[in-house]
Amino acid sequence: MYRLKGCRELRNRAPQIAINWFNTFSSSRSTHSVSFVTNITAEDISGSRPAEVQNLVQGKWTRSCNWNTVVDPLNGESFIKVAEVNEREIQPFVESLYKCPKHGLHNPFKSPERYLMFGDISAKAAHLLSLPEVSDFFTKLIQRVAPKSYQQAFGEVYVTQKFLENFSGDQVRFLARSFAVPGNHLGQQSHGFRWPYGPVAIVTPFNFPLEIPVLQLMGALYMGNKPVLKVDSKVAIVMEQMLRLLHECGLPVEDVDFINCDGKTMNKLLLEAKPRMTLFTGSSRIADKLAVDLKGRIKLEDAGFDWKILGPDVLEVDYVAWVCDQDAYACSGQKCSAQSILFMHENWGRSPLIAKIKDLAARRKLNDLTIGPVLTVTTEAMLEHKNKLLQIPGSKLLFGGEELENHSIPAIYGAIKPTAVFVPLEEILKDDNYELVTKEIFGPFQIVAEYKDNQLPMVLNALERMHAHLTAAVVSNDVLFLQDVIGKSVNGTTYVGLRARTTGAPQNHWFGPAGDPRGAGIGTPEAIKLVWSCHREIIYDVGPIPHNWEIPPST
Repeated sequence: MYRLKGCRELRNRAPQIAINWFNTFSSSRSTHSVSFVTNITAEDISGSRPAEVQNLVQGKWTRSCNWNTVVDPLNGESFIKVAEVNEREIQPFVESLYKCPKHGLHNPFKSPERYLMFGDISAKAAHLLSLPEVSDFFTKLIQRVAPKSYQQAFGEVYVTQKFLENFSGDQVRFLARSFAVPGNHLGQQSHGFRWPYGPVAIVTPFNFPLEIPVLQLMGALYMGNKPVLKVDSKVAIVMEQMLRLLHECGLPVEDVDFINCDGKTMNKLLLEAKPRMTLFTGSSRIADKLAVDLKGRIKLEDAGFDWKILGPDVLEVDYVAWVCDQDAYACSGQKCSAQSILFMHENWGRSPLIAKIKDLAARRKLNDLTIGPVLTVTTEAMLEHKNKLLQIPGSKLLFGGEELENHSIPAIYGAIKPTAVFVPLEEILKDDNYELVTKEIFGPFQIVAEYKDNQLPMVLNALERMHAHLTAAVVSNDVLFLQDVIGKSVNGTTYVGLRARTTGAPQNHWFGPAGDPRGAGIGTPEAIKLVWSCHREIIYDVGPIPHNWEIPPST
């Protein structure tokens, strides 16, 4: 836990409306502190001053008899202690979910005032995240555990803050909007309602330690569910702090459980607690296992081998090169939306595009974290993958393919320069190569291929064979070309046009896969309603009975 220093000075700088709100919000506490943090800053966490992460169950913060030590991804120093729950300690979490009824903590007929409560919580949390010192605190905390540039980490805080703004006031209530259809006779009407699942679970990955868990957690709460939340232990400190902030904003401490544990323990918890719905964001392999274990009661936002197609119209080469660099290498490629493969029309191949991407990638440095540790793939594994690709006839290394220089990143993580490997389109489509080429490397690594006008069907065939359909980009202002590619592809979040990208999950549009009935979205009202509620139909049939009604013959 951490203390925000200088809140009194911050208040002196804030607009008067913010000061008035802050005074009201903090009237029961010291005027110079916010109690969700303790007295060190994110930068101070180190082996000599390790931070601690606790669990939250049944309204109480708890420790464990086991402590998992998280190593600093930049130097290998043990700098965070996580109270990790083992399989023998899950019973309080099981009991907590059991206490939540299937009809949830609130629904349109039960405790509707809680919809308003969550609108207020969202407003207060959005305001706190908008304060410069709070925003800076979370940005730097994200950087400590999932190293990325300040701008990339701040973007995560900004999206979270805007999401909370979006669901302030009456917007939570509007998520539960119903509809009515006239019946067959007087007194009969059918009403459709969005209904909570009740006890639910959320499992989220390391790469967006604030944005993904907050957006999914709040969506679950808005609709009336009681969630247990597990984030990757490497980054759990971020969400622990955010939960404490939400408690300060009025979130009842019993409404959310927070567990730190390994995958095996979480799997056991899910099997014993039997949540009515589980949201899983992570690898396809684990997603498929959970889908079987949980008998389909799951929504998934799993792996993304994401593609970009550059159409025949070559425009704004500098801009397109910059977007390609950002899509492939920002956050060291550790985005589920990262550009994994680039199909460029031969017209682009004759342009300086690749040279420009290479120059942009070369600007990335470890000292500003525009390139940094890869937390799920080792250097050895990424270089081995590169070498296998280079054995394909006609393939070549365009740039990168080497370990970062002068670094202290521990060997359990990866550290390579931004890398691009060219593979001929004809070779990609061969059965012996396709699985290798389309293997997702969750790091700064992409495949590049070139196609001619008459080879677009081959590109579309490559897309059809992919199993993950998360994000995509079609970079072209040729409307007929766009129609052809869009109409013959699937990806759930697809950008098209000259400024198209693969990355970007702002709060203003749906982000999620398509083509899979288990697919989960995030961020928008449609995503929240799809993932965190189900449809319930209530048919009112109150009469009157016709005056001349008689018992009819049996049917």
